Amino acid sequence: MKKLFSNWRSDFPASLVVFLVALPLCLGVGLASTNTEGIHGMPNIFSGIIAGVIGGVVVGSFSKSRIGVSGPAAGLITIVIASITTLGSFEGFLVAIVLSGIIQIIAGFLGMGVLANYFPSSVIKGMLAAIGLTLILKEIPHAMGYDADFFGDEAFFQPDGHNTFSEIFYALNALHPGSILIALVSLAILILFDTNRMKKLALFKILPGALFVVAIGILLNYLFSNFGKNFAITEKHLVELPVAKSFEDVLSFLSFPDFSFLSNPNVYIIALTIAFVGSLETLLSVEATDKLDPEKHQTPTNRELKAQGIGNIVSGLLGGLPVTQVIVRSSANINAGAKSNISTIFHGFLLLITILFIPKLLNSIPLASLAAILIMVGYKLSKIQLYKQLYTLGFEQFIPFIATIIGVLFTDLLRGIGIGMAISIFYILRKNFRNNFSQETNVSDGKNEVTIHLSEEVTFLNKGGIQKTLNQIPQNTLLTINGTRCKEIDYDVLEIIQNFKLFTAKEKNIELKTINIPDISFQKN
Repeated sequence: MKKLFSNWRSDFPASLVVFLVALPLCLGVGLASTNTEGIHGMPNIFSGIIAGVIGGVVVGSFSKSRIGVSGPAAGLITIVIASITTLGSFEGFLVAIVLSGIIQIIAGFLGMGVLANYFPSSVIKGMLAAIGLTLILKEIPHAMGYDADFFGDEAFFQPDGHNTFSEIFYALNALHPGSILIALVSLAILILFDTNRMKKLALFKILPGALFVVAIGILLNYLFSNFGKNFAITEKHLVELPVAKSFEDVLSFLSFPDFSFLSNPNVYIIALTIAFVGSLETLLSVEATDKLDPEKHQTPTNRELKAQGIGNIVSGLLGGLPVTQVIVRSSANINAGAKSNISTIFHGFLLLITILFIPKLLNSIPLASLAAILIMVGYKLSKIQLYKQLYTLGFEQFIPFIATIIGVLFTDLLRGIGIGMAISIFYILRKNFRNNFSQETNVSDGKNEVTIHLSEEVTFLNKGGIQKTLNQIPQNTLLTINGTRCKEIDYDVLEIIQNFKLFTAKEKNIELKTINIPDISFQKN
């Protein structure tokens, strides 16, 4: 136990920062998920908080991720809304969440976490940079006092027909002086606290700058309300947390699954969808978090899938939204200096304790203060040094990196990752096309002698390059194809060599010699 809390001086302040980041995000995702009309047992805003608490306490306890933080993800909102609409019941949707958790646990036991190893580094870094830019762009309107979108929104296109950039334009036409002043003061405090001099002070190692940002934001708005009415921030631009007046009110926030929906086939389709998308977002976040981790800890991904599965089962049973590991909260945890998963667990307890005992105090926090915190998180995810680093690595790294950023910015996280992966695969195929063999050319007695050395693994991906090279062999050449290095040659490549031997070589008077190349039967069509 002593060893467990040995890093409390780092984990406690980090948990405060993550709590301040997670609170509005949980509320925002919960609020956005209530966008369903005519549905029985419609989710309430508290569903996001439940998922946040479970993501911290339950998933954090079972996960072996050192600094990853889980909770409700904005990327799942469209799936949540569509699923609830399809089933016509929130209680039925909770059954799908429970089933998705079971599927994730099974996937963990089957070793599906290995998929995390197949995301290229350039794409992961592009995702981080894109999330950073998205955070900055999305929080600018909140910092200006214009809150048309829910807090924590990530998608480019909005249900109201606006997008990330048009929301900023509308914000410029609806500036609120109090919000802008609080946002600027908050940013100044965060920049000050990030200096080496402030980091060395013992008090500020325990109390993070984000806590002072929130406290000063509350104080400034109090002064505005009493002495400068034009600057006063209304409730619409403050945290809006449900206030429980009794234990019965707390229970009313909970919903429970209706297992009669197990007879509905749509429940299983939705469960598979949530499990697949949630697991993919989790594995992407795990890979990104491990890259950001100063100690480069490697998270056991199969264990993470099981932890997420347990979290989704509990969340579904208590009326919460689906849970995934989330890069925004995880990166805030890293930047705050967390050393262990105690920070993650404690942030979950902070969510639970504060919403039960001090909701009115939380409801006095200006969204402009929280927007400033997220803008700083975004800046640290998308520093100019990252772009320079990828550029120096060459276009094979830089182009997928930029493509991922553009894709995420103008669509959403998963589509952007898909675009980046497609570009990366193109470069991989091109590299295979070029580097599947080496070629030597000599001239002896006036005759060309060409030797092609095949690489260790020759697959169907290599057939294009080999075919092109064989077609370019000039007439009257002595050609040797050497397969000594090969451990395996794909049938498609053997077929190309056989075709060349039986037809092209004879037509061009090429003398062909093969070494360690298996012969295959060939039948004319």
